[in-house]
Amino acid sequence: MTSVRYVAIGDSFTEGVGDERPDGTPRGWADLAAEGWASSRGEAIDYANLAIRGKLAWPVVDEQLEPALALRPTHLSFNGGGNDMLRPGRSIDRVVDAFVHVAARCAAEGVVPILLAGADPSGGLPLSRVIRRRGDELTRAVTARLRGRTGIVWAINWTDASLREPAFWSPDRLHMNVRGHHRVAARVLEAVGEQAPPNWWSLPEGAGAHLDNRDYYRAHVVPWIRRRLTGTSSGDGRSAKIPDWLRVPPHLPETA
Repeated sequence: MTSVRYVAIGDSFTEGVGDERPDGTPRGWADLAAEGWASSRGEAIDYANLAIRGKLAWPVVDEQLEPALALRPTHLSFNGGGNDMLRPGRSIDRVVDAFVHVAARCAAEGVVPILLAGADPSGGLPLSRVIRRRGDELTRAVTARLRGRTGIVWAINWTDASLREPAFWSPDRLHMNVRGHHRVAARVLEAVGEQAPPNWWSLPEGAGAHLDNRDYYRAHVVPWIRRRLTGTSSGDGRSAKIPDWLRVPPHLPETA
C-alpha cells in the first residue's frame, strides 16, 4: 500500500476556524480528514496544513503552493475564493485561474490535487443574494475549466443544501462549526475513496449560541468592515498551522 503524504493549503476554511479545540486552536475538516484517512486505511499518514485565515485566493497560491509542493506530498488540497467573493470588484475569472494553476503545478509534480468548493454561508450573511450568485458563478466556472482533466479529486460543498442550514455554522455565520467541518471531512474522505464514520455527515446538533442581528453586527460585521477600511487581515502575523509533516496514527478521536 502506497504511503499517503497529504498537505492542505487555503484560508480560514482549511485552517479550521469555527471548529476550535478547548485550548482555542482550530481543528477543522482538514485535520479531521487526515485522522479519518489514517483510520480508514489502518495505517498512519503524514499530514501538513499551511492554511492561514483571511487570505485571498492568489496570496494562498503565491505563498503556500510551492512550500507545500516542496514537502513532496502525494495529495494536496486547495480551496480559495471565499474571501474574494466578499469583496467588491474581485474577478471570478482570476480566482478560477488560481485553481487552474494549482491543478497544473500538481500535475507537473505528480501530486493528486483535491479541489474543494467551500460550503455556502450566504443564508446568514448580509447581501446574501450577491454572495450566493458569486459562489454559484465561481463553482460553475472552476468545474467548467477543469472537469475534462484527469487525476483531479473533487469535493464540492457549495451545492450541499444541508450545509446551508444554520445548525452547521458558527455564531459568526461565516465559518462552519464542528458539525459543518465534520460533514466536509466526510465528503473529502469519500472523494479520495476512503470511509468516514457515518455520523460525521450529521453530528447531533449542539447548543451553540446564535446571536441576534444587533449583537451579530456588533461582534462580527463591524470588525470585518474595520479591517477592510484599514487594509488589515485576520491572518496578519499568523504563520502556517502545521508547516511540516505530522504523523497521524490510525485512531479516531472523539468526534466533537
